[in-house]
Amino acid sequence: MAWVVLIVSGLFEAVWATALGRSAGLTKLWPAVVFFVALAISMGGLAYAMKTLPTGTSYAVWVGIGATVAVVVSMATGAEAFSWPRAFLLFGLVSCIALLKVVR
Repeated sequence: MAWVVLIVSGLFEAVWATALGRSAGLTKLWPAVVFFVALAISMGGLAYAMKTLPTGTSYAVWVGIGATVAVVVSMATGAEAFSWPRAFLLFGLVSCIALLKVVR
C-alpha cells in the first residue's frame, strides 16, 4: 500500500509544481489554492510512505515521478519544447525509478 500512496503522492507533486508555476508567485487565487491543497496531499502521502519505505528510496521515487510528470505535461501543453533526447532521458529516469522497486 505504501508504494501506491507514494506513486499518487508523486503525481500530486507534479500538480503542485505546475500550479506553483501558474500562480505567478502565489498571486493568482485558484492556482495558489491548487498549489497548497496538492502540496498537503503530496507531503502527507510521502510521510505515510516513509513509515515503511526507506527515506532515500521514497524521496527518489517521489521526486522522480513528480519531475517526470511535470516535464511531460509542460511538453504536452507546449510550455517546453519536445525533443527525442529529452524523451529518452525521461524514459531513463522512469526506468531507474522502477528499478528502485525491483532491487529493494
